Amino acid sequence: MDQLDAPTLYRLLRLRSDVFVVEQGDPYPELDGRDLEPTAVHLWLTRGDDPVGYLRILDEPDGAARIGRVVVAPDARGAGLAGRLMSAALERIGARRCVLAAQVQLGDFYARYGFSVTGPEFLDGSIPHLPMARPAPQ
Repeated sequence: MDQLDAPTLYRLLRLRSDVFVVEQGDPYPELDGRDLEPTAVHLWLTRGDDPVGYLRILDEPDGAARIGRVVVAPDARGAGLAGRLMSAALERIGARRCVLAAQVQLGDFYARYGFSVTGPEFLDGSIPHLPMARPAPQ
């Protein structure tokens, strides 16, 4: 499907908001406009009609792919969903350099997918993050 229907989009944005804004207590502008970019790719997993995992892939000006908004519903954690999403995203990205901003406690998770820290810790809203990158596969 090339476009998200309104009910699916609503459910995805609600999952993101429920985790990033409500659960993590970080009131920041979660809707940043990048979801509307023509090349944005949205990947998600569902249980019935409800999304339980999500991430997006964006194109950066330097040609890199950016993975972001990786989220798993609280009641679906521990089942490997984030890993399934990351594997699918990296397969889709292919032979491109890839970047992301990892919540500090998830740095080791992303390292399993070939990402390494590229700079100092920073605050995104009130949550500490690490810039990370994965070079283009050789």
